[in-house]
Amino acid sequence: MKVELRNIHKSFGDVHANAGISLEVPGGSIQGILGENGAGKSTLMKILSGYIHADSGEIFLDDHQISIQSPANAIRQGIGMLHQDPLDFPPMQIIDNFLVGHDGGLLPNKKAVNNEFKKLQKEFDFSIDPEAYVDSLTVGERQQVEILRLLWLGARILILDEPTTGISTQQKDKLFATLRRLAKQGKTILFVSHKLEDIEELCDRVVVLRQGKVTGEAKPPFDTNHLVELMFGKVIPSEDIRSPGAGEIILGLKDISIEVGRLRIDNVNLEVRGGEVIGLAGMEGSGQNLFLRACAGLIRPVGGHIFIGNQEMTRSHYRAFQRRGITFLPASRLEEGLIPGLSLTEHFILSEGGNGFFINWETSRQLSRQRITEYNIRGTASSAVESLSGGNQQRALLALLKTPLSLILLEHPTRGLDIESTIYVWTKLKERCLEGTAILFTSSDLDEVLQYSDRVLVFFSGKISQFLDPSTTDVEQLGQLIGGKGWSKAFTDQGNGNAESK
Repeated sequence: MKVELRNIHKSFGDVHANAGISLEVPGGSIQGILGENGAGKSTLMKILSGYIHADSGEIFLDDHQISIQSPANAIRQGIGMLHQDPLDFPPMQIIDNFLVGHDGGLLPNKKAVNNEFKKLQKEFDFSIDPEAYVDSLTVGERQQVEILRLLWLGARILILDEPTTGISTQQKDKLFATLRRLAKQGKTILFVSHKLEDIEELCDRVVVLRQGKVTGEAKPPFDTNHLVELMFGKVIPSEDIRSPGAGEIILGLKDISIEVGRLRIDNVNLEVRGGEVIGLAGMEGSGQNLFLRACAGLIRPVGGHIFIGNQEMTRSHYRAFQRRGITFLPASRLEEGLIPGLSLTEHFILSEGGNGFFINWETSRQLSRQRITEYNIRGTASSAVESLSGGNQQRALLALLKTPLSLILLEHPTRGLDIESTIYVWTKLKERCLEGTAILFTSSDLDEVLQYSDRVLVFFSGKISQFLDPSTTDVEQLGQLIGGKGWSKAFTDQGNGNAESK
C-alpha cells in the first residue's frame, strides 16, 4: 500500500514541529525516517496513525485521500503504530493485551484468539506464552506482541518509532528479520530512528528531517557523512573524551550483597575513585540497575558495608547519600527523574531547595533561563517538561544536578538520543570528571560502554565480573560475556581486577 503525505503542518504553541512535510512511500518497502531529537519525526508519524491531528495537509493511501480521526480509525484503514514505549498493560495477560482494540464484543472467544495468536507468532518464529503476563516480558518481546496484535487487527502499514531503543542486539536482529519478511509480503514499513547504523542496515530508502522540515532523501549505498550533515546541518566530529585519571576513593564496597525478588548479588568488593568512569554492561535484569540503586542508598544491602570516603553509609537513607554528594539519574525520565506538569523553572526551584516559605520567581526564572542557555535546552523557562523531546529532557536532568558532586550514578544516560545530543551529554559528564566527580553508568549500547568508560564491569544473572580494560576489549567479546560465555578465559587474560563476586 502506497503512503503519501502532502504539505503536513503541525504547531505546538510557538514550536512548528512539522513545517510543510511531503513524503511518498511505495508499498512493500522499508522507509527510514531519520532526524535529530526534536526534528518532528514522531509528530509526523502520530499524525499518520491518528494520535494527533495535523493543522493542515493531506494524506493519501494508494492515491485515495483519507481522513484519520483516531488510532482506532487508523487501524481500520490499515495503519498501525508501534511506539517507542509499547502501549500495553503490564498487569494483564498477553492474550488480554492482544484483544485490546478488537471488535469482538464483550465476550470474545479467547480460545479461538489464543489459537490465532499461536499460529501468527509461529509464522515469525516468535516464542511467547499467550497466558503469561506482560510485565514478565523483555522490551523486545513486548514489541513482538504489539506487532502481532497490529497485524491481527489488519495493519498493512506499520510505523515503528525508535524500536531499537532498550533492546539487545539479538532482539534487534530478530526485529529486523521480521520487518524484512513483512516488506516481502507487501506490507509498508515506516522506520523512525536517529541511529544511522540501523537505517543503513535495514532501510530501502531514507528521508531526513531537521527542525520540522525535509532536508533530503537517500537510497543505498548510504553516505554516512552526508546523512549526518542532512540531520544537523554540519558534520559532527568525533571526540577523544577520556577521563582525566583516578583520584581519591569516593565509594567503597566491602562484601556487599543485594537481594530483590529472585535476583541476588553476593559479596561484591569495589573501589570507585574520583574522576573515573565505570561502565556497567549486561542484559536488562542482570543486576546492574539494582547495583546502582544500592550505591545511591535507594536499596539497602542485605550484607556487607558501603563507605563514602571514610564514612560508613550502609544503613543510611537516600537523603544522607545526597548530602555526601551522591546523585542518581534514572532511565525513566518522566516517571522517576522529572515531574510531568511542572515547568523547567519549577524544577530548578525544587532542585535548588530555596530558603523559607517564599519563592523569588524572577530570580528563579533568571536561573532557569541561564541553565537553558548553558545546557542548550530547546525550550523556555515556562515549558512543561513532558513537552520536551527525549534529548532535551536528558539535558534538563543534567542541568538540575548540583555542584560539586562526588559520584553520579546513571541508567542509560543517552538512550534515545541522537549523535549530537550523545556527544553533548558526555561532554558535560566529562566536565564533571575534571572536577573530581566519579561516574557509574549502565547502557545497552556496548559501543558506548567501551568508548566512554575507563573500566568496565559485566553483569550476568547476578554475577559481577572483574574489571575489564575497554582499550583491550571489543564489542564481540563484551557481547559474549553479557550472554554468560567466556568468563573464565576473559578474566584469566585480564588478570586480577578490583571487583569480584564470590
